[in-house]
Amino acid sequence: MDQEQRQAGKADNLTRRKLMRDGATVAAGLAAGLGAAGCQTTEVGKGVAKTRSYNPEMKYRPLGKTGLSISSVCLGGHWKRVDKMVPGVFKGKGWLSADLDSDGFRKNRRDVVTRCIERGINYIDACTLQEVMAYSEALRGRRDSMYLGFSWYQEEMRREKYRTTKALLGTLDKGMREAKLDYVDLWRITMHEQSGRHTNAEVDEMMGALEKARKQGKCRMCGFSSHDRPHIKWMIETYPEVVQVVVTPYTAKSKMVTDETGLWASMKQNGTGWFGIKPFAGTSLFKGDSSPDSPTREQDDKLARMAIRYILCNPAITAPIPGMINPQQVDNVANAIMEPEELAQEEAKELELAMDDAWNRLPANYHWLKNWEYV
Repeated sequence: MDQEQRQAGKADNLTRRKLMRDGATVAAGLAAGLGAAGCQTTEVGKGVAKTRSYNPEMKYRPLGKTGLSISSVCLGGHWKRVDKMVPGVFKGKGWLSADLDSDGFRKNRRDVVTRCIERGINYIDACTLQEVMAYSEALRGRRDSMYLGFSWYQEEMRREKYRTTKALLGTLDKGMREAKLDYVDLWRITMHEQSGRHTNAEVDEMMGALEKARKQGKCRMCGFSSHDRPHIKWMIETYPEVVQVVVTPYTAKSKMVTDETGLWASMKQNGTGWFGIKPFAGTSLFKGDSSPDSPTREQDDKLARMAIRYILCNPAITAPIPGMINPQQVDNVANAIMEPEELAQEEAKELELAMDDAWNRLPANYHWLKNWEYV
């Protein structure tokens, strides 16, 4: 067990608070807009050499109160356009239909993970059974090079039969067994997007599973994903010793609510690590199709870097977690870390216009992202 594992295990004793209130609302407040004046970044340093895959050209941020140092940009599990790299890999219409046994797919995921390791990116967020299986395989023989987030959403809180402590622990055991994992770094259970749909009793069962898994040494950290800001805030404040990390949407359109009673303030006060999904509004930010020979690749790469820099202006964010389909995209987001976090005025305006266009082009099933414009 390394030093960080020992530190992460010190907080195993849970004193669960009684329910503080039946609900909570995100307070309104002034929001910082796009532009240099809106950058709230704090000094984060160039990293801690003991962290996994440390690279002096990558910046690292503390993952809340866990004691771990995480790269300022990480790898999201989704591979939505990987068919541009591995033609014919999708067996159905959606990206989750990818043939996990395809030699081309396996090589693609391993190459992407390899480049992440080389560039100092040290966390992968896997939230589906397909992602857990694919990234566990891509990490085979180098498991300790990256921190792995685990969720098997198909058998977690979104299905009624898995909303008990016993059932959820069974899902973790099953996932670890099938993916040949001895442990997971972060168990971040996937809840309903509007997690307030869960009863208080169901949430308590979930927290019980997270607590027990950590005490048993199956996960070193625990948390959840949700899109429901008031409910996220309530869970952070109600279960502060269980909730170490949350995963929520956060795009290049999001703005911080500065009121000290808001979600952002609660995360700061409770030392909650925070991973942001959908940094590019899915793929709506981009003009091209993400293929290597796309005529708009240079412009899209620039927009991606500016979006990463904009998001990192919020010091509460540990890291955005974009999905990436080739090593070049890994290089691009890693290069964003080497640029100033604070956008110049002309860059801010360019990104603002691009995000306005992305907002207008969001597919119907992504309109919920607009609810995360003010955080």
